[in-house]
Amino acid sequence: MRFDRFMELALYDPGFGYYRRDRKRVGRGGDTDFFTSTTSGPVFGELVCAAAEGLLREKDADPRDYVFVEIGAEPDGGVLAGVKHPFGGGRTIRAGEAIAGNAALSGKCVVFSNELFDAQPFRRFVFRGGVWRELGVALDAGAGALAEVEMSERERGSGERVPAILPASAPEGWHVDFPQAASVLARDIARQPWSGLFLACDYGKSWRELIESTPAGTARAYFRHRQSNDLLANPGGQDLTCHICWDWLSEALAEAGFAAPQVESQEAFFVRRAGAYLAKAFAEDAALAATPGTRKRALMQLLHPAHMGRKFQALHAFRPETQAR
Repeated sequence: MRFDRFMELALYDPGFGYYRRDRKRVGRGGDTDFFTSTTSGPVFGELVCAAAEGLLREKDADPRDYVFVEIGAEPDGGVLAGVKHPFGGGRTIRAGEAIAGNAALSGKCVVFSNELFDAQPFRRFVFRGGVWRELGVALDAGAGALAEVEMSERERGSGERVPAILPASAPEGWHVDFPQAASVLARDIARQPWSGLFLACDYGKSWRELIESTPAGTARAYFRHRQSNDLLANPGGQDLTCHICWDWLSEALAEAGFAAPQVESQEAFFVRRAGAYLAKAFAEDAALAATPGTRKRALMQLLHPAHMGRKFQALHAFRPETQAR
């Protein structure tokens, strides 16, 4: 089968999918697999709320008129947990829930996600013998294990050609992980009858970077806080991810009436959009003790370029009511 089909089963199958299992995945403990910005507790939620409020007010919009909708939140919480927010309400769409026709995506909204798009299935290609070949997953009966294989056109399925956007040539053995499903999801979200602010925090690259600066691709697996290139190990028991293409998500928003989608590093985004909150937080922390407090340490993790400040980016755009479908 194609790799994206394998990944869909491994992550989202109702019976054994990684994101369908009732267990803790996110955190810093030894029984979790990875940590995200939400691991910083309410500080991340406070930053998101401050930045979203600022962006709305730039559009002369009152945050109280908007409902905050988080897509893909973990079952045990969301970014608003324990956070006093300025919005008219909050809704959550859990991982795996349908987007099309979801009542949460209607009216005036702030639609937010954190590391949602990088968890969508992706296709894999390798340039070999002068052509792009799609990589799939097969059972090696002799070894009794799954193996990565190059698929023929027949095995790939009718109508599933190698994407024309791939470059005409590349160095032998060059890999591209093709985050197609992420842009499909962005289009599904943008097609729903809501207006307001779209805000996604994730990690990705431009299309040019994906095809020119990542010769081994960007796919990886996470288990117990260890990164691995063995994508086929422990199906359903480990996370699978790759960098998304910010160009494609921006295009999806622009096509649906969002004005001037903008991608910024997480550091730049929060410094520019939540500056007043940051100044107050650091001042309060300094007044409490000579040593850095819990909130200051969390902010440093979220903003410092050596931590999450450069690794993650933020895509934001606004759609007025007149452009909503």
